[in-house]
Amino acid sequence: MKFYGKYPSLRLRRNRKSSWARRLVEENNISVNDLILPIFVTEGKNKIEEIKTMPGIYRYSIDKINNIVNKASKVKIPLVAIFPNTPKSKKDIIGSEALNENNLVCRAIRKIKKNNPEIGVMADVALDPYTSHGHDGVINKKQVLNDETIKILSKQAILQAEMGCDVIAPSDMMDGRVGIIRKSLDKNNHKDVQILSYSAKYASSFYGPFRNAIGSKQKNKINKKTYQMNYRNSEEAIREVALDIKEGADFVMIKPGLPYLDIIKSVKDNFKIPVFVYQVSGEYSMIKNGIKTGILDDESIIESLISFKRSGASAIVTYFALDIAKKI
Repeated sequence: MKFYGKYPSLRLRRNRKSSWARRLVEENNISVNDLILPIFVTEGKNKIEEIKTMPGIYRYSIDKINNIVNKASKVKIPLVAIFPNTPKSKKDIIGSEALNENNLVCRAIRKIKKNNPEIGVMADVALDPYTSHGHDGVINKKQVLNDETIKILSKQAILQAEMGCDVIAPSDMMDGRVGIIRKSLDKNNHKDVQILSYSAKYASSFYGPFRNAIGSKQKNKINKKTYQMNYRNSEEAIREVALDIKEGADFVMIKPGLPYLDIIKSVKDNFKIPVFVYQVSGEYSMIKNGIKTGILDDESIIESLISFKRSGASAIVTYFALDIAKKI
């Protein structure tokens, strides 16, 4: 081999020659403090049922939810997120079950805070788990109404806070909802309840398994693209985040994760605020199935999570949270 000039005196491979050397110069890593565990809840008793589209993930009846929360607490996961599989019989066109103090989410919050007060609880503020049409808001003349939806969302947020919820997470993508929710919480003596805004939630094809898990598949031709973000846009995400921060968000969420690493980095670079990312159900299922078939190995999970940290994420909502917490 012919070399041009003097052979380099600096060999970068020297810092990779052994495990201890690689560990010393690692720029990014992940700890249990970075993990948020999503938990699905369902009606009934003595139920722990696997979700077909998400192998290894289960729905829990309220009497069984401590099974998984205790595991999360044992490995010191700081926050769990509750998602309900609301029965069809309790759904209607305005999502009225969202305001029922005995709905699945409210009962789950009360149960967790009673038995595991040391762990934080987060709940989405949105109507899609409760509407018969599967959308995040009230519909009229084939449109999802913004302001009318926010009125319901603010009541939902107050109810969840009264149940003991620590982090309110508006995931609906209605304009102005963070400001209204913050004012409503403050007015009702919930000033310490935090808001994690799904500020840049894209209209993505990666949500399919999740919608199956909570039974929120759309039943009409109205498209969620009328309120969730266009995946072709990036600068728009900065505008969304800026508005939510101004309105009182304590943290912001980017969703999905892997296809939007550039958005995570851009938001982190532009705003000095904790940025969370949701490794969504489609991402989970792809990795899980890849491991099952032997195309991927277990380290692909860590690699995907490190990519979020490398991009600037402060915390990650991931269905791998328990598995990773046990390993690290």
